[in-house]
Amino acid sequence: MADERADERLTQALRELAAERVDHRFKALPPDAEGRTVGELAAERRNLFSGGFTTPVLALSAESVEHNLALMETYADRHHLAFAPHGKTCMAPQLFARQLEYGAWGITAAVPHQARVYRRYGIQRIFLANQLVDEAALRWLAAELAADPGFRFVCYVDSLRGIELMDTALRQAGATRPVDVVIELGAGEGARTGVRSETECLELADAIAGVDTLRLVGVAGYEGEVPEASYERVAAWLRRLVALAVEFDKAGRFADLDQIIVSAGGSAWFDTVAEVFAEIPELSAPVLKLLRSGAYVSHDNGHYRRLTPFNRVPEEGALHPAFRLWAQVVSRPTPQQAFLNAGKRDAAYDLDLPQAQVVRSGRDGSERRAEGVTVTGLSDQHAWLATEHAGDVEVGDWVGLGLSHPCTSFDKWQLIPLVEADGTVTDYIRTFF
Repeated sequence: MADERADERLTQALRELAAERVDHRFKALPPDAEGRTVGELAAERRNLFSGGFTTPVLALSAESVEHNLALMETYADRHHLAFAPHGKTCMAPQLFARQLEYGAWGITAAVPHQARVYRRYGIQRIFLANQLVDEAALRWLAAELAADPGFRFVCYVDSLRGIELMDTALRQAGATRPVDVVIELGAGEGARTGVRSETECLELADAIAGVDTLRLVGVAGYEGEVPEASYERVAAWLRRLVALAVEFDKAGRFADLDQIIVSAGGSAWFDTVAEVFAEIPELSAPVLKLLRSGAYVSHDNGHYRRLTPFNRVPEEGALHPAFRLWAQVVSRPTPQQAFLNAGKRDAAYDLDLPQAQVVRSGRDGSERRAEGVTVTGLSDQHAWLATEHAGDVEVGDWVGLGLSHPCTSFDKWQLIPLVEADGTVTDYIRTFF
């Protein structure tokens, strides 16, 4: 019954998104769509290239998203992993809903704002991959847990001070349910967050046992922060994490739990996570082997295309890049140079520059590969193109750009057309950053 109510809450919230009016807030949408609801505009099934969209416009491939969702569900099932994809990648409730439909256990968050968005859209299981020490956020969390017995929340702990702050805030808030926590094992010296030694982990476990506002339910960490990451280094750290869970269980730290959480897994080493987690021995309760990769839903044409574990295990399948940013040639000052009307406000650029992939003629709509066309830099609202030949592009052409790093692609667009291969826009993905 609780699951049914949560599904209804998510369904209703998504209906509200479809009822939102299209206006000036949403860049690139057709000017003549002003005043329509998002649902009404989606029902028109306009074409991205002939339906009145302005440039630049970011498009998300419907086929690639569907493929990626299905592939990761199959991968997790094959390797007996639960999956809580990191929602900070897209911050899109419509994609959260699809991830849950494809078997996700829950959604991972990084900060309180993200968790609040998730709850607004009925997400019942949230894994916060950070230590939560914000007093106001802890008051909110206590109220959410009290109001909804079916809501499951888990977060990191990595310091005695953090435990003190959490305990104080939760007691002052009158928390009626303890907050489930996992001790974060740091990935090594010079890595990001997390406890640096097993001895410190034991100290934290003792401190958690001494308060009634927190409940230790497992261990976790992020292998992507292993210094000078290699298979050997990542596997060694993951085995430390597993050994810590085993030691805690032998010491009775997980007594009375019906499930023990062991969690890791970004988007670069989930094959190694699957391999090492398969070695987890039988413990006093079933183990939830929780993977948290997030970039897979859209994948990319740069950073994650190079890093994806599917490069190492091609027999398991391959993710498909789903993003394409379409921009228009607005200036052609020399035969070797052209400028597009998309820049840092529109395209991810923190890891790699966009890649020119296809040119769509402004004269007849024909498409060709963007051979001899290279993005050499970005200004706020311009992409700098180097061209080998005078005829490579002309003013008015559309250029389709591949992007690197999904997390900084989604965050620049509030409403993203979901586009089929023939250019038909079937929906609009709303983001909340």
